[in-house]
Amino acid sequence: MPSLLGPFVRCRFRAALLVLWLVIADFTCTDGSEHADTAALPAAFSDLLPHFLVEPEDEYIVKNKPVTLTCRSTPATQIYFKCNGEWVHQDDHLIERTVDPATALPVMQVTIEITRQQVEKIFGLDEYWCQCVAWSTTGTQKSQKAYIRIAYLRKNFEEEPQGKEVALDQEVLLRCHPPEGVPQAEVEWQRNEDVIDPGSDPNFFITADHNLVIKKARLADTGNYTCVAKNIVARRKSTSATVLVYVDGGWSEWSKWSACGADCSMWRTRECTQPSPGTGGKDCQGLDLQSQNCTSEQCPQTVNGAEDVALYVGMVAVALCLTLLLIVVVLVYRRKKEGLDADVADSSILTTGFQPMGIKPSKPGVWAPRPRRPTHSKNSHLLTIQPDLTTTTTSYQGTLRSRHDATGKFSITNGPLLDPLPNGSHTLHNGKLNSDPAEFVSRLSTQSYFKTLPRDVANTSYGTFNFLGGRLTIPNTGISLLIPPEAIPRGKIYEIYLTVQRKEDLRLPLSGCQTLLSPVVSCGPPGVILSRPVILSMDHCSDACLDNWAVRLKKQNYEGAWEDVLLMGEEMVSEPYYCQLEAETCRLFSEQLGTFALVGESLHMGASKRLRLVLFSDAYCSTLEYNIRVYCMDDTQDVFKEVMQMERQLGGRLIDEPHILLFKDSYHNLRLSIHDMPQAHWRSKLLAGYQEIPFYHIWNGSQRYLHCTFTLERLSLSTCELTCQLCVWQVEGEGQSFGLDFNIAKDTRALDSEFLLMDNNATALAGPSAFQIPYLIRQKICSSLDAPCPNGADWRMLAQRLKLERHMSFFASKVSPTSVILDLWEAQHFHSGNINQLATVMADIGKQEAMIFLVSDGEC
Repeated sequence: MPSLLGPFVRCRFRAALLVLWLVIADFTCTDGSEHADTAALPAAFSDLLPHFLVEPEDEYIVKNKPVTLTCRSTPATQIYFKCNGEWVHQDDHLIERTVDPATALPVMQVTIEITRQQVEKIFGLDEYWCQCVAWSTTGTQKSQKAYIRIAYLRKNFEEEPQGKEVALDQEVLLRCHPPEGVPQAEVEWQRNEDVIDPGSDPNFFITADHNLVIKKARLADTGNYTCVAKNIVARRKSTSATVLVYVDGGWSEWSKWSACGADCSMWRTRECTQPSPGTGGKDCQGLDLQSQNCTSEQCPQTVNGAEDVALYVGMVAVALCLTLLLIVVVLVYRRKKEGLDADVADSSILTTGFQPMGIKPSKPGVWAPRPRRPTHSKNSHLLTIQPDLTTTTTSYQGTLRSRHDATGKFSITNGPLLDPLPNGSHTLHNGKLNSDPAEFVSRLSTQSYFKTLPRDVANTSYGTFNFLGGRLTIPNTGISLLIPPEAIPRGKIYEIYLTVQRKEDLRLPLSGCQTLLSPVVSCGPPGVILSRPVILSMDHCSDACLDNWAVRLKKQNYEGAWEDVLLMGEEMVSEPYYCQLEAETCRLFSEQLGTFALVGESLHMGASKRLRLVLFSDAYCSTLEYNIRVYCMDDTQDVFKEVMQMERQLGGRLIDEPHILLFKDSYHNLRLSIHDMPQAHWRSKLLAGYQEIPFYHIWNGSQRYLHCTFTLERLSLSTCELTCQLCVWQVEGEGQSFGLDFNIAKDTRALDSEFLLMDNNATALAGPSAFQIPYLIRQKICSSLDAPCPNGADWRMLAQRLKLERHMSFFASKVSPTSVILDLWEAQHFHSGNINQLATVMADIGKQEAMIFLVSDGEC
């Protein structure tokens, strides 16, 4: 028996060592039988190298189904597979032999199967590959490598499309980043479950990174849009994003004027039909009916004959009655005036404003909303002057009443806002104006133009002003309106308002790289006559580098449309608007009241917006879950105030000082992540490594505040100490981190309410108390510096000392350049102004006549 098995055993042994043997030569078993994997070639083909007819291809393993690799070569004596550098066992090869009928060459085909388990052994370390090697008597040939990968498609999209409301014909961008997968997922878009085909509808375009672009939004494009990702493993759908295409109403052309009516007036109309508002669009703004008086020639002649006599008799009777009434009024007026010296005017109205104004310093330990505003110096000084009772430049025709006269308050009726009070009598308010804002807003909104104004009493201030001027402020928003002296013509009294519009109340048209940089602010009533420009101050969130931006001032016209009225850096002194852009504030000189906003268009990717990052959490937590809310908002005080008020209603508390992040126009998203939590006590319920806010949601600026919530879970209710690191950064850009370490059960931080009460100034100040510089001192400074001086010691040197030389041409275009410079100084330094600084500047200029006295607060 052993002698019979010997040749067979030796044959099998040689086969096992084939990897060392085959590269030398063909072989046969000792008993002369041919090996199963070897074929003898005819002598005519013995000098040919093998070449491949079929080489193995890349394959994907789907679920647990193995894949088959095939290799075919001619002429070949042997073919074996090598996978990841190791020879595949010969028993795993399936061999087929044929003859090519055209060449009579022998053809050998070998196949093997690769399972998921084989690939998973090295999965994550290297890619799994296989290659076949063919032999002939002349030599060997190697095939290409075939890579075998395990196919998959994750469930969660890296970025899903977000719903939006867009105007008709506006471009729409819906972003989609499909889930990670092997092979990479293909993306298609659906609208209302129907596949979008850009080939059949060229209004759609799918970018190389899978975003959907609607070139011009049509009403038919309103619908639910879904991003669909699919590969050989699975098919995933994103959450649907609702796109609403709205149409704002437009007014038709005015009709022709009607015939002159019996009341000697004619009218014309127009309708909101071109187009009609649709799908949530705004109604038309403005008047839909206009009337005007006819000329005397156009009035219908309805009186003749006997009726003429009756008309003349009536007119004579009315004239007699008016004459008698005038006599009575004159007698009453002369009786009231007896005992009064008409040549003496009450000068207290000009001197009461000379008293020092105390501004409360910030409370220790309370974060200030604007660190750039220093507190009022404890030893600050004020310029004072004895009132000059002989001067005639401050005389005012009419009765002057002291601010202590309680009977001096008046009310505006439903008549014109611009009419002076009867009989030339005017009340000059000096100090705080304490009226009911709700009553004012309600009364104002009854007038046709103001029906669209928001009835937000908390963000509206108003006051009644005359030629002495005043100031309106919306607390904790950085928004104020300075009405300089003599801006309102003498003899006029205006009731003026100031309000900040919610961005969701207005749809500001933005395109391309444009972004909203400021709040939308309204001051009015529009159409009032101003002798000098007022100064509107409001925050902006740009990096204040005009080399990076094209900043435009937009104004809403009477029809409700927005118009560009100014390009920053290219101001014309002859225009009614002029802007100074400071680091965080814009000062707008305007000779007209209305609704304004700053819009920026980035000139390159270096342009940055300032984002304020604010962290809130629940003030009280009785469950295992604990939420941290991260707000990413424009760095303007009005948005921060709104978020603070909203969080107070939600029961939230501020858990760290706000941070500022420069967000570049780089098209990169904003990412947020949380790290370094004590794993023994806390864990994050966030499935991914970070959260992300799309670039366009932030850059557009139409959403007032965006936020992400991190939900944490403590492993025990007794755990109250939380330490972690929260990071916020722009991809390939700047980042900020918050180091948190506090007790969630103890609120030892400053109350949010105290934070909001930092600005305790009155919302409306009228007369001299609204200004740092007393009225008479201001007049003396102007008269001293307005006249040109050969050595330059005039208003030009004042502008240079106050670092305002960039605006020289604007100042020079005004009748009194000094007064405009002082107006700007007042607008800049109302909260922190040190009049001692202005006195020092005047001393440097050499105008000693304008330097009166330096008096400390204690001496006042």
